[in-house]
Amino acid sequence: MPNDRHHHLRTLLRQHQPQDALEATHRDATLRLLDSTDHPFSRDQFQPGHVTASAFVLSPDGGSLLLILHGKLHRWLQPGGHVDPEDVDVLAAARREVHEEVGLADVALSPLTAGLIDIDVHVIPARKLDPEHRHFDVRFLFAARDWPFRAGSDAHAGRWVPLAEIATLESDASVLRAVVKLQRLRQA
Repeated sequence: MPNDRHHHLRTLLRQHQPQDALEATHRDATLRLLDSTDHPFSRDQFQPGHVTASAFVLSPDGGSLLLILHGKLHRWLQPGGHVDPEDVDVLAAARREVHEEVGLADVALSPLTAGLIDIDVHVIPARKLDPEHRHFDVRFLFAARDWPFRAGSDAHAGRWVPLAEIATLESDASVLRAVVKLQRLRQA
């Protein structure tokens, strides 16, 4: 049965303006997931998958993003993960993940966005007892007030990466897409 978390996410998705046809497809797929199941946030829902939340964290000067070397995927990515049962909504989940993965508790939504900065649906390979499934990842943009952080949880390491250097890292296309959006927002 849909609840406040469903409603909150549905509102964010409807307000979000996709950058291109691919992101529009991701948004529409996430809306269909919300319509097709009562448990879109359950990490045990593998068909077709479940909602996750992540965060791009801007440095205090706005010139870098805080990325982590993901422990399982071995790529430089934004902090993020599953929506836990105690998370009020996806925004709370993204904030919690930032705190768990990089130790930053004092982050605010960036004034550059009114809600989501990006939506991405990607395949997660089978691992241990979990079959292959999809993550319907909703992504926020936060601004850090301070530079110090500590890598924890799923992160092997973390670092502030200047926006212009992110393309040189072992990352993925969705991170680069978000960086392009961020650069456009900063120029506007």
